[in-house]
Amino acid sequence: MKKYTYSAKRSDNKENWCVIDAKDLVLGRLASQIAYRIRGKHNPLFTPHVDMGDWVVVINADKVRLTGNKLDQKTYYRHSGYIGSIKSATAKELFEKKPGEVLKKAVRGMLPKNRLGRKLCKKLFVYAGDQHPHAAQKPEPIEI
Repeated sequence: MKKYTYSAKRSDNKENWCVIDAKDLVLGRLASQIAYRIRGKHNPLFTPHVDMGDWVVVINADKVRLTGNKLDQKTYYRHSGYIGSIKSATAKELFEKKPGEVLKKAVRGMLPKNRLGRKLCKKLFVYAGDQHPHAAQKPEPIEI
């Protein structure tokens, strides 16, 4: 009798919602845990080509920490595709304008660079304060 490896299907995933308080947590360490959760690697049925992850809500994103001199030295670039249209902003500038964007970019960089990765990015909700509009989904708090 041959035994086969089970390949999970999308319908096998019980999508859970979780809320993470980012207060006083280091950006990279927090982002890696969020990416791990969104990707579904905590799930015993993890399958690389299937969305098996949870929905993640992050609160207090404005209180996340960057170690060393990253706040002044780390630079984020964006380009529209036109000649000479590259724009840059330091982590401090981006943090002042959109505090959640720094965390979103960190998590996005840790997800796959394909269709699945773009789909998984939509499962992350980041809020600067300690309030979020996802109470109806009954997210369970997770300690990191």
